[in-house]
Amino acid sequence: MTVTTTGDLPDEVHDVAIIGAGVVGAAIARELARYRLRIALVEASDDVGNGTSKANTAILHTGFDATPGTLEARLVREGYRRLSAYAAETGIPLEPLGALLVAWDGEQLAALPSLAEKAARNGYDETVILDADAVRAREPRLGPGALGALEVPGESIICPWTTTLAYATQAVRAGVDLHLNCPAGAITTGPDHHEIATPRGVLRTRHLVNAAGLYSDQINRRLGHEEFTVTPRRGQLIVFDKFARGLVDHILLPVPTALGKGVLVSPTVYGNVMLGPTAEDLDDKTATGSSADGLASLREKGARILPELLEEEVTAVYAGLRAATEHDDYQIHADPGRRYVAVGGIRSTGLTASMAIAAHVAELLVGCGLDPGPEREIEPVRMPTIGEAFPRPYQRADLIAADPAYGTVVCHCERVTRGEIRDALTATVPPGSLDGVRRRTRALAGRCQGFFCGAAVRAQFEAATAAQDRTEARR
Repeated sequence: MTVTTTGDLPDEVHDVAIIGAGVVGAAIARELARYRLRIALVEASDDVGNGTSKANTAILHTGFDATPGTLEARLVREGYRRLSAYAAETGIPLEPLGALLVAWDGEQLAALPSLAEKAARNGYDETVILDADAVRAREPRLGPGALGALEVPGESIICPWTTTLAYATQAVRAGVDLHLNCPAGAITTGPDHHEIATPRGVLRTRHLVNAAGLYSDQINRRLGHEEFTVTPRRGQLIVFDKFARGLVDHILLPVPTALGKGVLVSPTVYGNVMLGPTAEDLDDKTATGSSADGLASLREKGARILPELLEEEVTAVYAGLRAATEHDDYQIHADPGRRYVAVGGIRSTGLTASMAIAAHVAELLVGCGLDPGPEREIEPVRMPTIGEAFPRPYQRADLIAADPAYGTVVCHCERVTRGEIRDALTATVPPGSLDGVRRRTRALAGRCQGFFCGAAVRAQFEAATAAQDRTEARR
């Protein structure tokens, strides 16, 4: 098993190379690791899940409102089942809170029966239409004017950071080569294999999977395809302090529009409450900054949904870019002649659908001539607990008795211990930056945004990085 961040790529021909180590690319690598194949997972940045995957609304969707008959509807439905089971197996934080699709006017109220019917056509028949009194009973702090709601009991909140990391960890332990800091350049396709130019040398592979997210259209064009164009859709979000958590018990959704599910209020598995996202189509695939207008719009909508939320302290503001295209469905295409599969247009439902997308891609690769051989069992993984609803290391006397580092709190806002940070820094897929430490442990993510713990976390990170550099130098 290898994770490389520097140095030349190995001079060999892989069976499959996957471009992009977001939640979908990592899921594909994990799926293919179930066979005795030589697999490379290449990522332009210094960490897995460092693009769209790290900045979404973190909801495990039932697929109740997907367009029936689409590939997305099928893969979200199947992915929901797969990821629910996988989260329980690996310790990914997941809380089945249920959702309320709240109607605020007569038109929205009239749309609820058709949404329930759509859910049934998508294979989800547990929705319930609630009147105003029933909605108020479930969420007494809702703003005035709620006329009713569609209850969707199966909607859940999940940790997107741990999900991507679990996939990548299991893949690497099963033999996948993960190459970070390795952006894909020009691609040359020969009769037997592809050659992908990177700053770290040429990567050779018989089969190629494009899971490059926002840049999947660019990779697609290098293979001679133009089925879709990615238009980044920015979603800005506001994260409120943990004191706001008692204000809401469900995921509060609006009636969806053509641009998406709209602005929601949702608890997070980390104990906060989130408001967002916006939906702004942009030209810049790096525009992850927030805007005053966007945040003002969120606060205006939030004031109607849950007025008391706006009185709470804001812990953080962030923005993510969704890989929207001109199509209303996932753009997953196979080119058997080139031994190539494109995975594009994977929007916010991609987290839920990730394991099903991976299985679908594996089938397409077989159609492209890949002989995976017999399936094998791969080593299960158990991820560190960073969800607020689960016992954390600082609360576990048994862990602290065995290793006092789990009783030494470094980040007091998020109750993160020195032992957790150490474990993250020495894990199978270690962080390449302080932001990576944050996603693995929650350190630096609290009210003070690292003001108190930043120096200590940085010192621990730099010491571990120096030790890794010395180890690599001796190889």
